Amino acid sequence: MKLLEFTKYFPDEQSCKSAFKSYRIKQGITCKKCGCTSHYWKQYREQWECKKCKHRTTLKSGTVMHGSKLPFLYWFIAMHLLTSTKKSFSAKEVQRQLGHKRYEPIWAMMHKLRSVMGLRDDEYILKEEIELDEGFFETVSITMDKSEPLKRGRGSQRQTTVLVSVESKDAGDDYDPKKHGKQKKVGYLKMKVVESLKKKCITDKVTKSVEKNTKIVADKSNSYVDLEKDFEIESKVIPKKDLVKVLPWVHTAISNAKRLFLDVHHRIDDDFLQNYLNEFCYKFNRRYFDDLFDRMMIAAVSYRWNYLGETYG
Repeated sequence: MKLLEFTKYFPDEQSCKSAFKSYRIKQGITCKKCGCTSHYWKQYREQWECKKCKHRTTLKSGTVMHGSKLPFLYWFIAMHLLTSTKKSFSAKEVQRQLGHKRYEPIWAMMHKLRSVMGLRDDEYILKEEIELDEGFFETVSITMDKSEPLKRGRGSQRQTTVLVSVESKDAGDDYDPKKHGKQKKVGYLKMKVVESLKKKCITDKVTKSVEKNTKIVADKSNSYVDLEKDFEIESKVIPKKDLVKVLPWVHTAISNAKRLFLDVHHRIDDDFLQNYLNEFCYKFNRRYFDDLFDRMMIAAVSYRWNYLGETYG
């Protein structure tokens, strides 16, 4: 959605509230007390009342806005900013644009939106043929013991490990060297923070996000040994000069994400890296969609996110 369209459809708080109500009705209202899906709308209270048990549901209840005191207009502007460009916006910049006095509520709003982007993407499973590798992102940790010697390179306390998997298959006859730099077609992308590269941790992550019997192209790493039970593994030692040919889209995604984070956010806390990755993957996976704002709205009304990190569908 372009800026002029946004200001035309959502000029004030009431227009945003009405639109949010419409999105909720399309997705359906379910009573959290008895599970009934039939409700009355109480106009004077701006709440739904369950026809069965009379339990009431507010407009924000059970959505990404659950418990928020920020205006609907703030949320709509934030969703527009996140979906209108390939880049991103820091919470500080959004605070400036909104003219809000306090930084913390805006920061929390942005992370809630990024978290539901991840929840939406978690519903999709990778299949056919994928590239698999890990990337190391520079982060900061407030819990790091500063007296402990700082390691260098892989395993450094300033790096967080991310498992990257992306659907990728040979372009075949569709490959045009004049238009495409890579001989593989890219599909869906997933980037997940992992605690370690131990076999069990990697196997658990891949099993949850990849369809069984899928062909996986990866380097010769001991972390992927147990994947052979459920997947078709094509693993080999890959010289650095051949990485672009064998795993082109994994490393393109990693380098693009790193460049974006450095440009927009400068420094990222390791506890919240996954949320930034959620946003990057969400927009990458929908890069050709024209209705990204509408899709973001569907995710916003479908999921609830709690500050403590608990997520609800």
